[in-house]
Amino acid sequence: METCPCRAAINESKRLERARIPPRYAACSLENFKAPRGPLQIAFRYAAKFVLDYPTERGLLFAGPVGTGKTHLSVSIVNRLIKTKNVECVFYEFGSLLKEIQDSYNPTTQSSELKVLAPVYQAGLLVLDELGASIPSEWVRDTMYQIINRRYNDRKPTIFTTNYLDDVGNTPKAQTLEDRIGPRLRSRLYEMTHYIEMPGDDYRKKLTRRGFELSKS
Repeated sequence: METCPCRAAINESKRLERARIPPRYAACSLENFKAPRGPLQIAFRYAAKFVLDYPTERGLLFAGPVGTGKTHLSVSIVNRLIKTKNVECVFYEFGSLLKEIQDSYNPTTQSSELKVLAPVYQAGLLVLDELGASIPSEWVRDTMYQIINRRYNDRKPTIFTTNYLDDVGNTPKAQTLEDRIGPRLRSRLYEMTHYIEMPGDDYRKKLTRRGFELSKS
């Protein structure tokens, strides 16, 4: 017996809704990711291989400056896994997830910490965008560790994006990823993920400059 096409389409639509992909990124795919030669092409290959190899325990950690396509690649993986392998995926910007957890402590809200975290723990694939963006207070670090360690112990893959690198060279006052999330959590990520640097210019600036040039022509 096979699921009828109409039912399959409804199930896919529900999975996409549960995935919480921001509307701005809904159309992201591996096909429309612009990957020139070099590090971005390597990142693309890791993303494509992850989809091919899924299910797999080891996730990905995309690190680099803003506007190099880290979120695009992560959402592309989510879209592909939902549509081709029926995987339950969840996407969260890390600051938003922390805010939802904090709000769950408020008795006037209609949520609880367990209700917020259950899909995060259970998802076949979790994407945590902007890791390290929040001020690394003790509560933030403890909460990050709780979430990531749970998925580590359950052998569930997680994809992370971050603007913080492991090596900042001689850049004064620059913080590393370990500075932002702590050595204990960074140690977990070494085993949980492949670390992939995505250097380059902010593509949004390129779009702005191109639009300005077209407006002048």
